[in-house]
Amino acid sequence: MIAIIDYGMGNLASVRNAFLKLGYEAFTSSKAEEIVEADKVVLPGVGAFGDAVKNLHKLGLDKAIQEIVRKDTPLLGVCLGLQLLFSESQENGLHKGLDIIKGQVVRFQLPRAFKVPHMGWNQVLMDSDSILFRDIAPESYFYFVHSYYVVPEDDYCLTGISDYGMDFVCAIERKNLFGTQFHPEKSSELGLKILKNFGEI
Repeated sequence: MIAIIDYGMGNLASVRNAFLKLGYEAFTSSKAEEIVEADKVVLPGVGAFGDAVKNLHKLGLDKAIQEIVRKDTPLLGVCLGLQLLFSESQENGLHKGLDIIKGQVVRFQLPRAFKVPHMGWNQVLMDSDSILFRDIAPESYFYFVHSYYVVPEDDYCLTGISDYGMDFVCAIERKNLFGTQFHPEKSSELGLKILKNFGEI
């Protein structure tokens, strides 16, 4: 059973429908006690980092996520969900994140030729040993919508890089932790393959 965390800031239906299409049992929940008992957990997200952190704290979901990590339950962060796993974000001031992965979330600083947010399909250079990218052709395209990106303190968790005026980290893996800056649920068949690979862990 896959739990999709509902903290009021995610495209929950599309993520759940993608897993259901793949044949997995998936449910959305804002209840910590339900989420920590799931076999796998997804932290989606769309919106502002500061608001997201407040909502997680208000619902007690920050502690639930920490418990999931301690239990070695597979956890997938998507877009803002990936960013929330990091120590802090510079979005609209400085905000503390869940600090599960050491590092920052920073805004694109790009020449005028590059519009922010970065929106649309882009190639991903991926680690050949990655679990999420298993059986996916190198330099495949995935769908992005974001103005901020993650900067890990160490690159040992880095499994995907994309280029938008500069190289930036777009996928991470570390033990039971997984994350993508792009949206698998919006990335057609290859995105479904990402979710299938996560479901098979």
